[in-house]
Amino acid sequence: MTMEKFNGTSEDHFILLGFSNWSQLEVVFFVLILIFYLMTLTGNMFIIILSYLDSHLHTPMYFFLSNLSFLDLCYTTSSIPQMLVNLWGPEKTISYAGCMAQLYFVLALGTTECILLVVMSYDHYVAVCKPLHYTVLMHPQLCHLLAVASWVCGFTKSAVHSLFILWVPLCGHLQVDHFFCEVPALLQLSCFDTHANEMIIMVTTSIVVIISLDLILTSYGAIARAVLRIQSTTGLQKVFRTCGAHLMVVSLFFIPVMCMYLQPPTENSQDR
Repeated sequence: MTMEKFNGTSEDHFILLGFSNWSQLEVVFFVLILIFYLMTLTGNMFIIILSYLDSHLHTPMYFFLSNLSFLDLCYTTSSIPQMLVNLWGPEKTISYAGCMAQLYFVLALGTTECILLVVMSYDHYVAVCKPLHYTVLMHPQLCHLLAVASWVCGFTKSAVHSLFILWVPLCGHLQVDHFFCEVPALLQLSCFDTHANEMIIMVTTSIVVIISLDLILTSYGAIARAVLRIQSTTGLQKVFRTCGAHLMVVSLFFIPVMCMYLQPPTENSQDR
């Protein structure tokens, strides 16, 4: 089946308009994004290699941290290289197949990260609130099961959303008003009413985000109560070192996701 049959168009690529309003700053954006990308690759690779080589770091916390680092490597690589190519050259295009693949992996990896952050908050809860039972509760088999479940859930949810987008008829110039292919921007290209699609995406994303946030906040609420009972300064410092970075990652992840995907459906795509 061809794209023409699905979408009523003979075009085989999309035009990404993300940087079109700042064409004079494309070189600056290219350099900044490239530096950020290289730093992300280097930092995450360092964490993965160090966690593997140092036997002292073969613990559940660093196992999940290695998973998160690998996830971030894949997540940034799913969109940033194409972004750099578009910034460097005059063409701001991405093929239809490339756009659908990028959409799928961005959604899959984003959902996986959401679930993995919940798992990491549970690990922190057990480490702080039940330290004497930590090795029993967070045994290797459970850690591997939780990690696999996070990846499977993320890629399954993405497959459902990607199918919804694949069957939405697209028309017109196929100019994506974004830096990469993502659901809200692609729905704007439809020549039909996408209200139902947007509602499904908003509801399913809301369920994942709200449940994940609720579980994370519940874990950290229990951690906060345990911290208030700690009299040792050293113990408090250890807790903050363990949880501080994770809380920052949670904030940086969930705030943009809620702004991007938890908006109410808008008017018909043709009128936008």
